Amino acid sequence: MTLARREAPHGSWKSPITAELLAAHTLSLGEVAVDGDDVYWLESRPGEAGRNTIVRRTADGTLTDVLPTPVEGRASYSARGLVYGQGGGSFAVSEGLVVFVNHARGGAHPDQRLYRVNPGRTPVALTPDTGGKHRYGDLSIDRARNRVLCVREDWRNLQEGQPRIALVAVDIDGQKQTVLAQGRDFYSSPVLSPNGRRMAWLAWDAPSMPWDGCELWVADVDEEGLLHHARLVAGGSTESIFQPEWSPQGELYFVSDRNNWWNLYRLQGRSVVPVLEHKAEFGAAQWCLGMSTYCFVSPRHVVCAFNEQGQWRLGRLDVVLGQFSELETPYTDIRQVRGGFATAYFVGGGPDESASVVRLDMESSKTHVVKAAGPVPEELRPYLSRPEPLHYPTSELGEAHAWYYPPTHPGFQGPAGEKPPLLLVSHGGPTGSASTQLDWTVQYFTSRGFGVVDVNHRGSTGYGREYRLSLYGNWGVMDVDDLANAALRLVQNGKADAKRLIARGSGSAGYTTLSLLAFRDILRCGTSIASIAHLDTLLDSSNKLEAHYLDQVLGPQPEFKQLLQDRSPGVHIDNIKRSPLLFIQGLKDTRVPPQQTDDLVRRLRANGVPTALLLLEGETLAPQEPAALARALETEFAFYVRVMGLGVAEPLVPVALEPEAAARR
Repeated sequence: MTLARREAPHGSWKSPITAELLAAHTLSLGEVAVDGDDVYWLESRPGEAGRNTIVRRTADGTLTDVLPTPVEGRASYSARGLVYGQGGGSFAVSEGLVVFVNHARGGAHPDQRLYRVNPGRTPVALTPDTGGKHRYGDLSIDRARNRVLCVREDWRNLQEGQPRIALVAVDIDGQKQTVLAQGRDFYSSPVLSPNGRRMAWLAWDAPSMPWDGCELWVADVDEEGLLHHARLVAGGSTESIFQPEWSPQGELYFVSDRNNWWNLYRLQGRSVVPVLEHKAEFGAAQWCLGMSTYCFVSPRHVVCAFNEQGQWRLGRLDVVLGQFSELETPYTDIRQVRGGFATAYFVGGGPDESASVVRLDMESSKTHVVKAAGPVPEELRPYLSRPEPLHYPTSELGEAHAWYYPPTHPGFQGPAGEKPPLLLVSHGGPTGSASTQLDWTVQYFTSRGFGVVDVNHRGSTGYGREYRLSLYGNWGVMDVDDLANAALRLVQNGKADAKRLIARGSGSAGYTTLSLLAFRDILRCGTSIASIAHLDTLLDSSNKLEAHYLDQVLGPQPEFKQLLQDRSPGVHIDNIKRSPLLFIQGLKDTRVPPQQTDDLVRRLRANGVPTALLLLEGETLAPQEPAALARALETEFAFYVRVMGLGVAEPLVPVALEPEAAARR
């Protein structure tokens, strides 16, 4: 029997989705590798200070930590690379042998050496200690030559303030390193053909990002492992290539956006031949190394993840017949697709499914969860809000996209005629996309009567190359317009209260949040979590990959230096006259220094804008440690309660606003 829902003001509903629950669901699942019948993956464990350990699951279901458990007084191992500032491809496995990049925490330097390890053994270093000045990523093992192929970043020989990059081979039994290719600003994706006689890789130069344009190269490999007759086979400054992969028969496949969409192609002789042409994305923005969206599961069958209208799906492709069919799964966020014999593995999540390492059996097309980041309690499923697609007109005669999460509670509904408050959020990057995977932070607010809209503004991935690059030169304008117009559309549709619009964001997404506050007067209040307020700080703090990113999203520097000031919300913070702000700041943040946030708070308070500040010890960016995450979320909710005068049943620690402001509805 279904009980009638009670009426209660939006934002006041009592929910079992608590901050403590969110803090308990912070396990992160990362890279996946398949070795025969075994599957390996990365787990980032908050309970171990965020250490990344490698987990192996054998065919009989046994789970084993590959890296030694931390013990007081002994070296602690964590698999994480730092190449290009983003890392990725931090371990590889072959015939039970694991090679990984070690990231030391709390020491004099981050180590970043390569180690080999067999489960249950102590890791053995393959590369010398350079004080963290040699960094490695995108590992793959050349078993026939007993070596590791990888990208090496050399901080001992800087070029214009940036490290030099090379493709190298590192002997597994010694410390010998052989440079295979060098001279380009960036390399990625070194992959050997099945017979070991050819190697493919990607290369590109600044200011291009890999999703702007990059090149696919192929070379012959001699018996000593050296490259010969390197030739460019696809790509360029206006074509993005993603994930070169050899078929079991030795044909080179790759993803290209030459037709506006990241579709699958193969090299046939010296010609590039389309394998599958579809108005969907079979690739993604290569922010980190070691990404994978497709894999071979037999000589003729490929399992593909594809993004259609901002949502990921899974499909099977017969490369001989050219037949493609979608596979029914509950997952709408899919990454790290890796293949075994008649089996595929991936990390997948959905609107009511947390991220999991998933096995797909090709014979039955059934999926099985190997490891979930956290359980979804059955009693909480009725409280989960499911995303609804939103497509709407925006500025410059454009169209933008978003996911709308309506207020959802089995026991409450809003009073007749009352519209809910709306949280406006956007993804980072800004070249990225909003995930429809279960997000407990979103559910925390929707189960209390808030609406949430997660915006895929222009510049987002999942909608083709033209849409992805439309933000270039327009960051701080089009993304802000698209958030504002998402709110306007929902207000017009009767799904949001125009007087209770809220923006929240962190990092580069927080930049859009602060810009919306500073350059548009539509918000009731906002929350800034380690948000970028001054664009010129990015010039000094950017990693190698992002060193010229502002040249693309704003304009070439220093010619467009004035835009750094014109579009920095921190410069124009005095524009904010009436919208209270909450700042959440990690005291160890180097990208957004605490003193910068202190200055914004001081200026806002001097102008009479009610402002609250939460400082978190030990946090470097947005809150990650479980206790800090819970505290930040409860403070944020208490801030909205205080500003909007919401009557709530649950106990909250009051938020101090300075100067004080009368709550209003």
